[in-house]
Amino acid sequence: MQKSWWKILGAVLVIYSTIAGLLLGVPHLDILNETIRNLYFHVPMWFAMIVLFSISVFYSIKSLMYTNDVYDLKAVEAINAGIIFGLLGLITGAVWAKYTWGQFWSFDPKQNFAAISILLYFAYLVLRNAIDEEQKRAKISAIYNIFAFPMMVVLLFVLPRLQSSLHPGNGGNPGFNSYDLDSRMRIVFYPACLGWILIGYWIYTIRFRIRSIEHQTN
Repeated sequence: MQKSWWKILGAVLVIYSTIAGLLLGVPHLDILNETIRNLYFHVPMWFAMIVLFSISVFYSIKSLMYTNDVYDLKAVEAINAGIIFGLLGLITGAVWAKYTWGQFWSFDPKQNFAAISILLYFAYLVLRNAIDEEQKRAKISAIYNIFAFPMMVVLLFVLPRLQSSLHPGNGGNPGFNSYDLDSRMRIVFYPACLGWILIGYWIYTIRFRIRSIEHQTN
């Protein structure tokens, strides 16, 4: 029980933020209206993805330093879990875009760069599967991962700000926090972010344990 407290906390926070996010009041804004509730789901998915990709970079560096198969497994499973949340971020964003911008995909800079970011990590998985020799695969994929992470950061947080964008917080369009994330939303939004990050980390640990057993069996 003591070792599982963070799992329980993550589950409680996700359940709380889901129920409260659907029932508690939100600011009534033009165009957004009730769709602003998607903020409790869309943004936490990206936060969870970024945390998981950060974990993968950490273990990729350790893999290069110590040439340990365990670190390589941790890096790849963190990316596998991160991609799940990245795809959920794209899906929830597309649904939100449909009801606010009129179509699922409007080729907004933020949407395009987010999709490219996910493709970077799909390319990582393709690269791994293309190399048979374990040590060579671990080394090359670790190097790729270390360079992919800053590219992902630039694609998500730098380039969209340099162009005109409908997405809040980019291209001169103010972010939610600057004008309408009131106290009612903060008490749901912040727990949602923490909850989904913990759930994402939990998924990563489960995937790592499964892969470790498979690796030992083989």
